[in-house]
Amino acid sequence: MDYIYVFQTVRYSIPSPPRSHLLDRLFRQLISLDLPAGEFAIFGSGPLIIRGVIPAANDLDIICRGTAWERAKLIGTVQYSDEYGVTIATIYDGQISFGTEWGIGIFDVDNLIDGAEMIGGLPFVQLRHVIRYKMERASPKDLRHIEALKNSDYSGETV
Repeated sequence: MDYIYVFQTVRYSIPSPPRSHLLDRLFRQLISLDLPAGEFAIFGSGPLIIRGVIPAANDLDIICRGTAWERAKLIGTVQYSDEYGVTIATIYDGQISFGTEWGIGIFDVDNLIDGAEMIGGLPFVQLRHVIRYKMERASPKDLRHIEALKNSDYSGETV
């Protein structure tokens, strides 16, 4: 299925939404890994959470490459995800997952990482890519997230 996206170019001042203590801890743990800049970005629902569009979750999904992937494999548990058809490395009891591919849709990981937006010192995949992945997956949760985005200060990013 083909999708047509319409985006406005808007500069936002990123709010500091209330987040859970768990999510703050996960961000601190991710920072403590001292992964090389330009080698990873937060994907999944993370870019929506950091903007306060949806409530905080209890995990982080990270796309990575190069040294960041090598480090994730060394410190994490490496496994193949049958559900998504990708290899991932998980740390902190699966609360942070790393992968060099995204298992939903077809994405150029280098493009996602290179185009990531820095928010609070961490790289987050641009919302347009998050929207595309959530529309392709189209689970009830993903559709709720898209609706929340439409009703947010970031509605210019929606379809």
